[in-house]
Amino acid sequence: MNNFIVRTITGIIFVAAIVASFLNPRAMVLLFSIITGLTVWEFSGLVNQRPTVTVNRFITTVGAVYFFLAMTYYCSDVYGGTAKSVVFIPYLVTLIYLLVAELYAKQADPINNWAYTMLSQLYIALPFSLLNVLAFTATPDGEVVFNTLLPLSIFIFLWVNDSGAYCAGSLLGRHKLFPRISPGKSWEGSIGGAIFVLAAAFAIGYWDNGGLSNEPTIAGRWGMLSIAQWLGLGLVVVVFGTWGDLIESLFKRTLGIKDSGNILPGHGGMLDRFDSSLLAIPAAVVYLYTLTLF
Repeated sequence: MNNFIVRTITGIIFVAAIVASFLNPRAMVLLFSIITGLTVWEFSGLVNQRPTVTVNRFITTVGAVYFFLAMTYYCSDVYGGTAKSVVFIPYLVTLIYLLVAELYAKQADPINNWAYTMLSQLYIALPFSLLNVLAFTATPDGEVVFNTLLPLSIFIFLWVNDSGAYCAGSLLGRHKLFPRISPGKSWEGSIGGAIFVLAAAFAIGYWDNGGLSNEPTIAGRWGMLSIAQWLGLGLVVVVFGTWGDLIESLFKRTLGIKDSGNILPGHGGMLDRFDSSLLAIPAAVVYLYTLTLF
């Protein structure tokens, strides 16, 4: 019971912090730059426990946080103009340094070090940084505004999917979804979670459009989608969020650990809490950009 209470309190604080952060751009940038740093730090510490792996934990973490902030600067259009892309140069220099440094480090397996270093950027830093693409959107007149609904909806769909899958799986779960990696997940739970997410996507789309409109509009603060497009976004988050969860489960199973950390009482580490979002966020960005092509 005590563990349940701790888990519940931590979950409430966690959700409240995420929701509150998307109400203010500075709060979002501050919170997710910290989350990016903590997650890369955790990841680097875990892989450094493997034989012959020595990732530069400090520089890798600083580089990831810088990349997130650089994406914020680029996407928020603070000063405008094409020259703002120069903000990425220090990050590129950091990556070059991490590659070249292995020439002088005399480590047993530099290829492993390179691979895990770049994986931390691709697997963690890039997805979190892409939140800025969702959070800062342009209105028809070219003004860049802070968008609360799009990035927040990704997390709402993930939370609803987790809760719906747990309830449906507990009641109806019979057929294992991926027994080799995650024996607790079932097809029935995944389908149930998807149904709950579609219901949530319909509710958001209905509110977003002020009714059963079939045409997307752009208004004030938010880049609006039609109800059908919201439903599509919900499905994308369900599919890729589930894959993200399974990928982190495979990562932990390979390392032989139960939790990625203990920073969140009752919930494990940062990777445990954000595993689904690390694949769902890039997939959502690709989906939304694809909509603009048709």
